Amino acid sequence: MSKGSALVSILFAFFAGVVIGNITAPKQGSEEVADTGADAAPTNEANVKAVEEKDGPERYKVPVDLKLQPSKGPADALITIVEWSDFQCPFCTRVEPTLTQIQKEYGDKVRIVWRNNPLPFHKEAGPAAQVAIEAYKQGGNEKFWAMHKTLFANQKALKREDLEKYATEHKLDMAKVKDVLDNNKHQSEITADQKLGQSLGARGTPAFFINGRFLSGAQPLPRFKEIIDEELKTAEKLVKDGTPKKDLYVALTKNGLTKAAPPAKKPPRRQPDPKAVYKVPVNKSASKGPKDALITIIEFSDFQCPFCTRVNPTVAKIQETYGKDVRIVFKHNALPFHKEAQLAAEASLAARDQGKFWEYHDKLFANQKALKRPDLEKYAQELKLNMAKFKAALDDNRYKAETDEDQKLARSLGASGTPSFFINGRNLRGAQPFEAFKKVIDEELAKAKALAEKGTPKSQLYAKIIENGATSPKFVEGAAADKPAAAKPDANKIYDIPAPKKAPSKGKKGAKVVIQEFSDFQCPFCNRVNPTIKQVLDKYGDKVQIVWRDYPLPFHDKAFKAAEAGKEIYEQAGDEKFWAFHDILFQNQRALDRPQLEGYAQKIGGINMAKFKAALDNDKHKAAVQADMDAVKKAGARIGTPSFFINGKLLQGAQPLPAFEAAIDAALAGK
Repeated sequence: MSKGSALVSILFAFFAGVVIGNITAPKQGSEEVADTGADAAPTNEANVKAVEEKDGPERYKVPVDLKLQPSKGPADALITIVEWSDFQCPFCTRVEPTLTQIQKEYGDKVRIVWRNNPLPFHKEAGPAAQVAIEAYKQGGNEKFWAMHKTLFANQKALKREDLEKYATEHKLDMAKVKDVLDNNKHQSEITADQKLGQSLGARGTPAFFINGRFLSGAQPLPRFKEIIDEELKTAEKLVKDGTPKKDLYVALTKNGLTKAAPPAKKPPRRQPDPKAVYKVPVNKSASKGPKDALITIIEFSDFQCPFCTRVNPTVAKIQETYGKDVRIVFKHNALPFHKEAQLAAEASLAARDQGKFWEYHDKLFANQKALKRPDLEKYAQELKLNMAKFKAALDDNRYKAETDEDQKLARSLGASGTPSFFINGRNLRGAQPFEAFKKVIDEELAKAKALAEKGTPKSQLYAKIIENGATSPKFVEGAAADKPAAAKPDANKIYDIPAPKKAPSKGKKGAKVVIQEFSDFQCPFCNRVNPTIKQVLDKYGDKVQIVWRDYPLPFHDKAFKAAEAGKEIYEQAGDEKFWAFHDILFQNQRALDRPQLEGYAQKIGGINMAKFKAALDNDKHKAAVQADMDAVKKAGARIGTPSFFINGKLLQGAQPLPAFEAAIDAALAGK
């Protein structure tokens, strides 16, 4: 994922916390939630205190009542994991194999206790939780976990009819199930779970308390094991010192926190300055409307972008409303993960130079899912273009330099997404409604008319308005910010991250430019940038070397083990087999479980499978993966994935080729 995705998860969690209102606390009726701990001997209490003082982990008092909460694993297990989850949450699905692996590895030493937190923006999650609770009431743990498995296996099919179908398949009393769904009969139990979770800081999903120790998110197996292994030592010592196993959980958590500290208030993030005027030249770009119009709107767009399609009716309405007062200029920003967008952009410029840009533009947007080379030629034929000239332009990428310049300009102005508009130099981002455009246009019309009245010829108005415009992004701080927002990383800073002598690489070893790629096999943005890396190697050849570094993000539950697998492949068989394995992993990003990793290793051939399996069993390369991640921290960098250090200079994200070209060219020039 990327930082944007982490931000969305935080916002979701915050929204969930706000929505959950004042609700009744859960019933506490079992021995495991006794407040006094009267059944524990004083010596045992002293033992717990001694352990806590020595190790000092922060614990929460998380009540467990096996009459109310589904569980699996023995009641006297050394480790109790209480899970808050949501049947419609994709991150909750991803962590399920990890929990299965935990139970497989630790057996009767672990029990898992379920609590519900259906988030309000997951519309089917609440009814799914109701049916799961009813399954528990009708058939205990056996029925609950069977239903739990079905719900997660069918996460995209949780409508009323689906839930009734699953209940029938699990042989539940359907009259009771329908009554539950009709009347939300188990809502009080759900909201009680939510209130408790919220008070303990478990506002998002999934969230876990391992013997009272909080762990948030779909963390990888090694993170769970780290806490579990520590807790096993604590529990085993307490049992040895006389605490009965059945009393362990109560003894460990009875003095735990009952309320989490409120989330730290973050200062408002800086925002693009809505009043800033940018210097955006028209150059040769296609336009419609008078050249001396009072308002020039420059649009950066992508023919494969769905949001660009959605905004087209708004642009048409602007022209209809303002007539000759507005000129529309089209510039290109073909995003790298839209595979057909670049050639479509070049084709539109070939049509422009035959006088048919806007007609071709309309055909491309009307056929956004059919933009391959034969489709582009078909549209050209329909417009009666000179096909020999058109095909030749595409064959020799005649217009690529022009589209690259547009893209470079967009990035320099902070308009990296599409669509993005500059209205007499003022930036408006995204497929905004007509009213948002109208507000800015009306303000700029008044200014333009005032300039014209003072003597500026209409033909010179746009140039006059933008002549002192900004050439880099301008921001304003949030109104309530106590301090300035964190500065953007210095693009010229050189980070001290030495490339390992033994690491997978492509290109010439010892090349003038070394690009260290920190990546994650489960990250979609890392996958999207792979074609760009190939373009880099094709263009620069022996001038560059790509060095692979692992940076598996904690919420990608299979990424760490995939990284370990990659390191074992490299150790056994070197670069060629590693990159073959790398390509297979990215082609199968949603299938990275242990059996699949083994299947891919067999597929590439030449791998000693006994050694491969042993390496994964024993976490042989765990330290090496962690060392890659620690190298970033040691250098003082903060990154997401993918991130690239180009001779030590940081380039973040799935950037387009021109961004790499600019950085590589600067490195080759010694800048």
